[in-house]
Amino acid sequence: MKLVILGRDGTINETSGAFVTSVDEWQPLPGALEAIARLNQAGYTVVVASNQPGLGRGLFDAGALNAMHSRMHKLLAAAGGRIDAIFFCPHTPDEGCDCHKPKPGLVLQIGERYGIPLAGVPVAGDELRDLQAAAAAGCEPHLVQTGRGAQVCPDGAAPSGFPAGTQVHADLRAFADAIIARDAQSIALAV
Repeated sequence: MKLVILGRDGTINETSGAFVTSVDEWQPLPGALEAIARLNQAGYTVVVASNQPGLGRGLFDAGALNAMHSRMHKLLAAAGGRIDAIFFCPHTPDEGCDCHKPKPGLVLQIGERYGIPLAGVPVAGDELRDLQAAAAAGCEPHLVQTGRGAQVCPDGAAPSGFPAGTQVHADLRAFADAIIARDAQSIALAV
């Protein structure tokens, strides 16, 4: 199985710096849905791992979160893509759970669910905590320069303090291009 794990807010959809709290606020980033569709067409299972502390803070409820995800699924289907599963942490950072990124709990749950080792699985996100969770689970960290990634990495180089080996991409489309090209190169070298 080929697996890719993505953050949600700032990676797939717009983020305002606060919380995305309603279906009307959930807007895909340019090219993100098409990038996911390309990953699917290249044989990847695409899974989302997302902190959603707005649930724990009472800023929105499970119905609103489900509506946002339903919109995402519908728009993806129209673009020829799909997300196979969504894992989310509903806790606030101060609750001390194991699933709130930067802790690796969500990523580890994905590995358990699919029964695969996570070593080398690409994880793309727009924040340090996405990449810290990825690295702690043995995954390959990728920073996208959308959402918060545009602020922490304006020059295209991984900032100091990011996990070793962090790769930087302009957006989810560039991430998908790099992953798919790497696969094609691996196949060509194997032949």
